[in-house]
Amino acid sequence: MKLVFAGTPEVAVPALDALLASGRHEVAAVVTRPDAPAGRGRRLVASPVAERAEEAGIEVLKPGRPKDPDFLERLREIAPDCCPVVAYGALLPRVALDIPAHGWVNLHFSLLPAWRGAAPVQHAIMAGDEITGASTFLIEEGLDSGPVYGTVTEEIRPTDTSGDLLTRLAFAGAGLLAATMDGIEDGTLKAVPQLAEGVSLAPKVNVEDARVDWGTPALRVDRVVRGCTPAPGAWTTFRGERLKIVQARPVPERTDLTPGQLSAGKNNVYAGTGSYAVELLWVQPQGKKPMSGAAWARGVRITAGETLGD
Repeated sequence: MKLVFAGTPEVAVPALDALLASGRHEVAAVVTRPDAPAGRGRRLVASPVAERAEEAGIEVLKPGRPKDPDFLERLREIAPDCCPVVAYGALLPRVALDIPAHGWVNLHFSLLPAWRGAAPVQHAIMAGDEITGASTFLIEEGLDSGPVYGTVTEEIRPTDTSGDLLTRLAFAGAGLLAATMDGIEDGTLKAVPQLAEGVSLAPKVNVEDARVDWGTPALRVDRVVRGCTPAPGAWTTFRGERLKIVQARPVPERTDLTPGQLSAGKNNVYAGTGSYAVELLWVQPQGKKPMSGAAWARGVRITAGETLGD
C-alpha cells in the first residue's frame, strides 16, 4: 500500500522505521507537528519523526492544523491507501479521515478499551496495573473508540518508569503496526468493535497530578513517582522549594515515620507515607541537577522532625 505516516515524538520513530524496513509498503510522506522551540535558546527544532523522515528522503508535511486546506489538498494528491499514526498530537477532522481508502490506523499504547487518551502508560503504572500493551485501531471521531485490528501485551515490571515501559511498547507496537498494514493489504485482518465494558480514561498528566501526597500508602507514592518519570516529574516541597523525586523505593520494614517525615542516615534518606516509608534514591532540588538522596540529605542537613510537603 501507499502510506502516509503521521507521528511526532521519539516514541513514534520505531514504527516509522518498521514500515520503512518492511519492503511491502511505500511510505510516500510523513505528517508531523510543526517545528517547536526547544533548549535554552528556544530555537525552532524539527520533531524526531521529521528528522528521521528527512534522513530517509521522505516528504515531510507540517500543517499548523490538520484541517488546513493546503495540507488536505496535498494529501489528496498523494492519495494514500492508509495512514498509520503514532502519537501525532493533533485531532484529525472528518475531511482528513475520509481521504485514505483504508482510513487512519492508530497505534495506541494500551489494551483498548482501557486507558483511552493522551497518557495511557502513565495511568497504567499509577493505577498499579500488572499487564498493559498496545493496540492498533481504526480512528473515528471519538476518543480512541474505533474498532481494533490487533494487540500485543507487555508486563509492567515492579521498577518500570513510564519512560522504560513506553520504550518497550514503542518497539513491540512497531511490529504490530507493520503487521496490521500487511493484514489490511491482504484483506485478512478485520477491525473488531471495542467492548462496551472496561473503558477507562487516561488524560494528560499535569504538574499538579504529579505532586506526591505523603498521606497515601507507600505503594501509591512509588507508582506516582514511576508513572510521572520522566515527565512531568513527581515532586514535593522542602523548606518552601520544589524538590523532584526521581526514584524512590518502598521500605516495608520502616514503619516509624509519619507522612512526609524525613529520616537521614549516612548512606540513605527515608520519607514516611500513609503506610510504611520509602527510600529517596534520587532527587533533584530546584535549579540543580539530579543527585542521590543521601547526597542531598547531607547537603541540606536535615533536622529532627523535618518533613516533605506542606
